[in-house]
Amino acid sequence: QVQPVESGGGLVQAGGSLRLSCATSVSWTAVGWFRQAPGKEREFVAAIRWSVGRTYYADSVKGRFTISRDNAKNTVYLQMNSLKPEDTAGYICATDPRGTILDGTTNPDVRWGQGTEVTVSS
Repeated sequence: QVQPVESGGGLVQAGGSLRLSCATSVSWTAVGWFRQAPGKEREFVAAIRWSVGRTYYADSVKGRFTISRDNAKNTVYLQMNSLKPEDTAGYICATDPRGTILDGTTNPDVRWGQGTEVTVSS
């Protein structure tokens, strides 16, 4: 089993948009995104239950970010709109056979990608 692979990060002005992609080798119980800014703890952003497509979000991104999946490509997307400077962080994709990331918690079976950097300028 391989780690997920992220892409799509970059530099954007406040109010702009980016779409992140997470390519996985197979489908999982849950796939999600976490982020970590310099000097801060890693925090939950969003997750999706693969089988039914139900989505979960951190309060800080509700209404601005949308997580979705493409079953045929085993890929999860994170559409980020109305970006703010405080969204600047490394965004990390996580695949989870247990599903605990759906409530923002991790477990030893979670596999993490290398991350992709998002920088939002003011």
